[in-house]
Amino acid sequence: MSESAYPATDKTHIPLSAWRRIVVKVGTSTLTAGSGRLNPPRMVDLVRQLAGLRQRGIDVVLVSSGAQQAGRERLGQAHERKSIPYKQMLAAVGQSRLMHLWEQYFELYDLIVAQVLLTREDIEDRHRYLNVRDTFESLLQRGIVPIVNENDAVATDEIKVGENDSLAAMVANLIEADLLILLTDIDGLYTADPTVDPQATLIERVEHIDRSIYELAKGAQSEMGTGGMYTKILAADMAVRSGTSVVIANGGRENVLAGIANGSVPATWFPAHITPTEGRKRWLLAHSSTAGCLRIDDGAKRALLERGKSLLPVGIIEVLGDFERGAIVGVRDRAGQEIARGLVKYSSRDLRRILGQHSGDIADILGYDYGPEIIHRDKMVLLASR
Repeated sequence: MSESAYPATDKTHIPLSAWRRIVVKVGTSTLTAGSGRLNPPRMVDLVRQLAGLRQRGIDVVLVSSGAQQAGRERLGQAHERKSIPYKQMLAAVGQSRLMHLWEQYFELYDLIVAQVLLTREDIEDRHRYLNVRDTFESLLQRGIVPIVNENDAVATDEIKVGENDSLAAMVANLIEADLLILLTDIDGLYTADPTVDPQATLIERVEHIDRSIYELAKGAQSEMGTGGMYTKILAADMAVRSGTSVVIANGGRENVLAGIANGSVPATWFPAHITPTEGRKRWLLAHSSTAGCLRIDDGAKRALLERGKSLLPVGIIEVLGDFERGAIVGVRDRAGQEIARGLVKYSSRDLRRILGQHSGDIADILGYDYGPEIIHRDKMVLLASR
């Protein structure tokens, strides 16, 4: 085992006030409390905890397993069959039932929920990715709790994300979450399988995910769900690379979410060493070429370099090149110096219609809008000083 895999000497916890956005993934084994049926008290208690996070002003996204289990309950089907069409049938029956339960339980705390069904294609296709990201932003800005699941009813082997742990990591990256919590039926990653080795100890903190960590995770499989500890390590690896810290904890422990924050609940932490914004900016800097360029006036230049503002259409004087929404574009001043680079929210075609205009007029001109900013400051890296 690598040195980084040993437990930290101090408990790892960070106050809830430090988190802005949290993705919570709950597995089937947690939702059933280890039984063969969805467990309403367990689900209501989880909703109570999520409502507590919302009351603190934290954006929350729930990635929920359990659709196939809900389908089995509704149809009285056995658990053994493994074929994709059979699982799709169960998910098609169970998804509406699962969402109905979540909606009822969240209504107890005056929270509105929204169902978001995803496949890998939705995330890998650039246009779909942008649309999904905008949907999440719109929901979270309004205090609505997105409930996410893989769209098992239409997914195939080729397009399935493969496991809701990986889906949760993709969602965390999509919304630039600070923290991803993976709730399962075990306290976290152990030095050995605790069900067969009484000497196994919990690893409280993993600074770097290497081969030895993956070796520890092999063989741990949940009876009810499709994942195990190995898929959780894969998800953690994906998330921390993009700036999202990850914690694996036992969803059956009382007040597990608050306990994760104050250190009273045993768990395994995978700290990210960069923030999601820093990860985005490093990615932007790594691209040597851009799809086009925006020339801006002196007022917009001062707003970007001196006041850390986003780029608005009123400050754009020229659009160079042809590009689609979500492309990486350069931002140049009147003299032609590239002062910034970022992800543009409008296509070059749209920008030529709204350049020089006020943000409030975008919808009137285009018939729609993707927000007031052309490039948001969190999606921009500055290349020049003031």
